[in-house]
Amino acid sequence: GITYLDHAGSALFPESLLKAFTDDLRNNVYGNPHSQNISSKLTFDTIEHVRYRILQHFHTTAEDYTIIFTSGCTAALKLIAESFPWIPEGTEQPSSRFCYLTDSHTSVVGMRGITASMNVLSVPIKPKEILLGKGRLPAEEQNCKTPHLFSYPAQSNFSGTKYPLSWIQDIKSGKLCPIKIPGTWFVLLDAASYVSSSPLDLGVHQADFVPISFYKIFGFPTGLGALLVNNRIAPLLRKTYFGGGTAAAYLAGEDFYFPRRSIAERFEDGTVSFLDIIALKHGFDVLEKLTGGMEKIKQHTFALTHYTYTVLTNLKYANGAPVVRIYSDTDFSNPDVQGPIINFNVLDENGEVLGFSQVDKMASLHNIHVRTGCFCNTGACQMYLDISNEDIQRNLQAGHVCGDNIDVVDGRPTGSVRISFGYMSSFEDAQTFLNFIIATRLSKSDTEIPFQSVTKLTTESVPGGHLSFNSADKLSPMLQISDGELKNNLSVTRTTVNWQPPENEAESIRAAVSETAVPTCRKDGKPIAIAKIYLYPIKSCSAFEVTEWPVGNQGLLYDRNWMVVNQNGVCMTQKQEPRLCLVNPSIDLKQKIMVIQAEGMDPISVSLEDNTAKEAVICESKVCSHRVKTYDCGERIAGWFSMFLGRPCRLIRQNSDMKSKSHQKNTKGLSSATNISLSLVNEAQYLLINVASILQLKEHISARLEKPLELEELIRRFRANIVISAPESFEEEEWAEISIGALQFQVVGPCSRCQIICIDQQSGERNKEILQSLSAARGRKTNFGIYLMNQPLRSSFSDMLSVGSQVLPVLKENTEIQPPTSSEEKCSG
Repeated sequence: GITYLDHAGSALFPESLLKAFTDDLRNNVYGNPHSQNISSKLTFDTIEHVRYRILQHFHTTAEDYTIIFTSGCTAALKLIAESFPWIPEGTEQPSSRFCYLTDSHTSVVGMRGITASMNVLSVPIKPKEILLGKGRLPAEEQNCKTPHLFSYPAQSNFSGTKYPLSWIQDIKSGKLCPIKIPGTWFVLLDAASYVSSSPLDLGVHQADFVPISFYKIFGFPTGLGALLVNNRIAPLLRKTYFGGGTAAAYLAGEDFYFPRRSIAERFEDGTVSFLDIIALKHGFDVLEKLTGGMEKIKQHTFALTHYTYTVLTNLKYANGAPVVRIYSDTDFSNPDVQGPIINFNVLDENGEVLGFSQVDKMASLHNIHVRTGCFCNTGACQMYLDISNEDIQRNLQAGHVCGDNIDVVDGRPTGSVRISFGYMSSFEDAQTFLNFIIATRLSKSDTEIPFQSVTKLTTESVPGGHLSFNSADKLSPMLQISDGELKNNLSVTRTTVNWQPPENEAESIRAAVSETAVPTCRKDGKPIAIAKIYLYPIKSCSAFEVTEWPVGNQGLLYDRNWMVVNQNGVCMTQKQEPRLCLVNPSIDLKQKIMVIQAEGMDPISVSLEDNTAKEAVICESKVCSHRVKTYDCGERIAGWFSMFLGRPCRLIRQNSDMKSKSHQKNTKGLSSATNISLSLVNEAQYLLINVASILQLKEHISARLEKPLELEELIRRFRANIVISAPESFEEEEWAEISIGALQFQVVGPCSRCQIICIDQQSGERNKEILQSLSAARGRKTNFGIYLMNQPLRSSFSDMLSVGSQVLPVLKENTEIQPPTSSEEKCSG
């Protein structure tokens, strides 16, 4: 099963919540609350009931707070920034300040964009600086009424540190001053992370603004949040836009508008998401029934966190080096100062950080779901990982952006790994995670880890002494493998296209590629040549091997022109459906058909001719964040795939009329005017791997498996288009460009591998050892193979790729290839 450890990202919803909600919808008719009919009145009254339920949950009443429904916590923060009664610079009055703790979510920091447009200064405050602001202002300055706003999180979404709720009253009373400036301070308490696992008593801690997102608490509904506004500040809020339902009266022909009396109605523009709001009632009911309340959730989740932290901090390598580095200001001994979040990086025996992207991939193989990166909290990330402002800017110039997989730059981590517990988490979840860390990082002799006795959940105790874990062999970061013989006699059925380019033209083009081309004989006089050619007509389905094949403007002709999508039109890959590899498409150029075969199914054919007639439905799809135009291949094909995969799905094809516009990549190093057209691939037109590199990896993997892998099986796992036989392993990573016959290619980066290489392409079975071995062999990286883009040549002849053709590489000046800068992991589908 799945071990879900990202409850700080979103809670999981219980089945009983959905059942209660859908039963409600079956038994009642809910109309638009702005209407006056019976069903609409029912909706209005139910929404008001939910408002009271929310206030009750936070131990306050409608006399003190107003609930304004929003699309989420971020929308609530934006509303505050837009409506707070700021006094800008340049007026006769002292100007306002917006201060925020640097350990804040991006959505809080982003408020400064709005305040800047209003000519209001923003001041970041480090956590340690806030305590330096003790002491009241002089009496003559205490009468100043200029409004200032200070924002801080009740709980850091990065580290789980809980900041004192006592700051609210201390700042409002003047006992604490974020900065020494005359005026009246108001407090924004970002409670989104905190309220998912801890009780918040607004009767005691009366913040002026409290934004929340409900999916953090219940898991469902998503896209719904609220702003709890203290009624003492509510009348001071200013609003310019007015939407449906917010006006008591207005004129269309004149500038006259009078708002509704209710603060909630005044700020809830348009029709609220009323069915989602109704779902909240069932969320509160189910949460109380299942858990007994937020205090019990707090104790339960903290017990799991304390246990996991205790074991993690005691994990050591044989040389005494720690296995993890935990980022926190607490010792995880008190649930009032530490939430159910553990933020860390995994280290190797030498204390070097294992990139978070690699940890995430390994965790996925064990069905463990974690969160990695900087978690939309750059301030905390900088503080804990010691990343300077200059480092952030240099990393951006190097291609690293928030949310991508570039986890280490210049040997230093760009982010970390976060696990978080929720009310659904169990002791077994914690043990599964710890087993994973131990199995992937420690040898058998290292697994006897002493640790203190800790509380199991809220009632049971875990015996002290030694834990007994299942263990695996240590993942060695070094690879020592003897040279092997290249195997060129692989027995596979191949398709041949009889065509040879004019030798004189090929030679003249080859000679013009570059004067810096390296010699073809690089070791023992052996040339570099193409050993295999594969295309994948249907994305993520089986390979179609050929001995020579035409090249189109998007890569190999018909390579990844089709893809399988689910009932919602989302692309399916082997990550979600491993049995796709059992679907065998083949192309018959003479008959102009693609034949699709699978065991137990009658073969079915699809025409290669574009079906862009009026009856074809043109739709937009997404492939690895690229938007593409596609059309459906019809009911007959959809039925075939649905029957074989056992789930509703359809086959769609890229619309050839839109290829040049819909899926392009402007590739660095190619002509600035050249937009390289892509098919339904993830990153580039071609993927190249080297047999010598495969052989070196094979020896390392075979030492870890009971049954050695065949070379052919391993080659197919990496789903390359071009397989070459070069003398030296991984020498392809030093190339800047290559020429093959009349074709010229540019190397655009390495392929960072995912769990698809763990799938046996002949059986569909998974073996997570493959990715783990690759990571160990490559020094904590999972790069294997290089991406190529074709630089089109103006020739009157059709270009071809052929097995046996010589490969002429050009070395690059800097031999380190930077991974693609996209935010998504690039796997060969």
